[in-house]
Amino acid sequence: MNSHNKFLVYVFCSAFLVLFVSGFSRNLPILSFDEGYSQLFGDGNLMVLKDGKSVHISLDDRTGSGFVSQDVYLHGYFSASIKLPADYTAGVVVAFYMSNADMYEKNHDEIDFEFLGNIRGKDWRIQTNIYGNGSTSAGREERYGLWFDPTDDFHQYTIVWTEKMIIFYVDNVPIREIQRTETMGGDFPSKPMSLYATIWDGSDWATNGGKYRISYKYAPYIAEFSDFILHGCAVDPIEQSKCDDAPKYASISTDLTRQQRSKMANFRSKHMQYSYCYDRTRYQVPPSECMIDPKEAERLRAFDPVTFGGGRRHRGKRHHRTRSIPSESSSI
Repeated sequence: MNSHNKFLVYVFCSAFLVLFVSGFSRNLPILSFDEGYSQLFGDGNLMVLKDGKSVHISLDDRTGSGFVSQDVYLHGYFSASIKLPADYTAGVVVAFYMSNADMYEKNHDEIDFEFLGNIRGKDWRIQTNIYGNGSTSAGREERYGLWFDPTDDFHQYTIVWTEKMIIFYVDNVPIREIQRTETMGGDFPSKPMSLYATIWDGSDWATNGGKYRISYKYAPYIAEFSDFILHGCAVDPIEQSKCDDAPKYASISTDLTRQQRSKMANFRSKHMQYSYCYDRTRYQVPPSECMIDPKEAERLRAFDPVTFGGGRRHRGKRHHRTRSIPSESSSI
């Protein structure tokens, strides 16, 4: 793509991505499945419900399943309501994410929500991650618990992506903000991507590093999706020269309000279980985009002093770790 076309993409996309999320999603159109998505894999393991606006994807001992957006996007607001499978779900991974691996095999970008199943009596965890230009080895993962049971009802999960920022939301509460820095370079996702949703067997790593694996006697594992929002700069995957129908997009603003920042800080203080920014076993100096919060650092050191404090694990005497998700917590 020549420099003139790149400039046009930037102008068209920036024109409507001045992002605002609090209450904004209520004004965006909810698409039917067929308006925005197509089946990716899984044969009969994907079922569109009669209303056309909800879909079930399932995993059994034959295959997982998934779907992909019909358009390719450069920036925007992307959301779905999801209800996760209940009971024993160790090894199960449900993902709602953006990627361009089909177009850029060796230098693709991703923005991920990954939901990691667990053994009976233990909660699902959420993992978020980003990378650009195939920088998978850099590792920008964070993991969290939730303040609700994601198997009881639908909850909204949202990715907001602009040229300079990525924000992850759960039920309109921001849980993670990533600001692009100059030193990140191509590690920040910058190429057009599709939206994906999949369910698959991640037994090798998803639950306690692979200690607990999928048991297909509990299959099929069914993840339910609805309330699809695809509000973005749709570009031609070949030319990438402009947004399709750019004038129809309302402007959005990425500035978080004081109340939103307070909610994000509260969520992270109660529910964050891992952040690469504080992982001393991987990074002696935090990467440039990390905004270090002393309270987050202190809490994670208490949770795991080896990973987050650079200390040594004591032998012989049992080490009691603080639970990251207080059992009495019912809100953020």
